Amino acid sequence: MNQVKRAKVLVVDDDSVVLKAVTQILQREGHPVVAIDDAVEGLTAAKDPTIDVVVLDIKMPNLSGMDLLRGIKAERPDVEVIMMTAFATVETAVEAVKAGAYDYLTKPFENIDEVSLTVAKAAERKALKDRTRALEEALTVRSQFEDLIGQSPQMRSVFKLVETVSHSTATVLIQGESGTGKELVARAIHYRSSRKDKPFVAVNCSALTETLLESELFGHVKGSFTGATGNKKGLFEAADGGTIFLDEIGDVPPATQVRLLRVLQEGEVKRVGANEPVKVDVRVIAATHVDLSRAKEQGKFREDLFYRLNVITIDLPPLRDRPQDVPLLAHHFLKLYASKADKKVTGISPRAMEALTCNRWTGNVRELENVIERAVVLTGNDVIDVEDLPPGFQSAPQADSAVEVFSLAHLPYAQAKRLAMRAFERRYLSALLEKNNQNVSSAARAAGVDRSNFRRLLKQYEVAGRSMKPRALKDDEGAEPLEAAS
Repeated sequence: MNQVKRAKVLVVDDDSVVLKAVTQILQREGHPVVAIDDAVEGLTAAKDPTIDVVVLDIKMPNLSGMDLLRGIKAERPDVEVIMMTAFATVETAVEAVKAGAYDYLTKPFENIDEVSLTVAKAAERKALKDRTRALEEALTVRSQFEDLIGQSPQMRSVFKLVETVSHSTATVLIQGESGTGKELVARAIHYRSSRKDKPFVAVNCSALTETLLESELFGHVKGSFTGATGNKKGLFEAADGGTIFLDEIGDVPPATQVRLLRVLQEGEVKRVGANEPVKVDVRVIAATHVDLSRAKEQGKFREDLFYRLNVITIDLPPLRDRPQDVPLLAHHFLKLYASKADKKVTGISPRAMEALTCNRWTGNVRELENVIERAVVLTGNDVIDVEDLPPGFQSAPQADSAVEVFSLAHLPYAQAKRLAMRAFERRYLSALLEKNNQNVSSAARAAGVDRSNFRRLLKQYEVAGRSMKPRALKDDEGAEPLEAAS
């Protein structure tokens, strides 16, 4: 079984007894520890990029703990620092927090678990910040494909195809379910082409009646139909030199399909009611959520128009087929709507991200965007939690039901197995605590697990027993399987 990555901790204290005790406490929890008894050497050691958390004493010779704190934060602002002091005062705590400390511990320690739990919380915060930074970097280097976001193999293939076809004038047909971002692909193609300085015109063909659609696309002359009080240019003329995006092309009525075919074949449009055609230079990008091949076979879509449109096809995958893109998209929408709402919402908890990843997203990216916008509006915290998501997201996937396991079937095997295992072990621990009246010691004995290891499991799986302190949520890289802790 894979082990959970433990935070690497630097402990700096000139008191050898305290230094040894803290080191042993943290090593028992599985943390790699660098122990140093000199503040100046500690400042040098803190520059190690693999250090996640620093625990240091306030009172030390040569360099005070406060000066060491400021020096560490100047070099490594991302590192979480915990101060230790035998002379705790409100003023000391305020000064430490203002200088960037995460928390402080009072010596002597009343409970050694307080040391490991405080370090665990600091490590969780560091991991969440690391994840957020990684997502921001991924968003920054996504080759500037407008708002097209993804790192999955499917989306990388789409990006490559977009880059290739952008430099041609060929007609492109984009296929995909509603909400997958077909217009974003069309815009990406346009703004990478030689036509980028010319108009990009989008029209939803399913939103208009046949008469209005023809008038919008091709224009009309005065008196051609009731309400036509003057001459009007159509969208093809408006897009001259640029690109026109025909969304939901599969819903275009047969008569309009004939007129579209003429535009593609002859490069000219005829306004409704006019006799003379008008030449246009327009690249056509069409999109549909229906299977045009089947519609063609059923006689619902002209075969000749189909082949004119289907020169190059781009298939957009549904979001459920690329769950690895969910965190990236969720973070993108989080930044977008937090900025719009002027709220300091900076992250998404591991349990919330787990619930988002498990969802099947029948509404695709558009549905995910709506869920994140709702969560940003509703949350009162700086991190979106599972309680901020719609009710259907608040039940974690369960491993003992065929229906619930089916909900994970769209995920890659390794990811589905990890999520199912986490759900099972979380439920097992909750049930064990309930059976033992929330008593951690009794539950640990019933499980046949050492009490300290059992407490660590409860922390990893976000299950709280009696006398356990409230905690921040862990990073969602997975948790150590129960049998590995026994």
